[in-house]
Amino acid sequence: MKTMTCRQLGGACDLPLRGETADAVIKAQDRHLKEAVAAGDSTHQAALDDMRGRWKHPVKGMGWYKSTKREFAELPED
Repeated sequence: MKTMTCRQLGGACDLPLRGETADAVIKAQDRHLKEAVAAGDSTHQAALDDMRGRWKHPVKGMGWYKSTKREFAELPED
């Protein structure tokens, strides 16, 4: 299990997001962003927009994805 924060993934806060894989942590952040914005937290709106827009620009989105996977791989186990 490894931990990344919302901020490390491009978000607005230091909420720890834990997972066995980078994909699990990314999915946890996606859920967190959607829940935060739905609850009225406008500080997360830009990150949510970025998350939604990543796949509209596949090359840039894949760059972010590969970079995040590398960062996750370098983290120590919790």
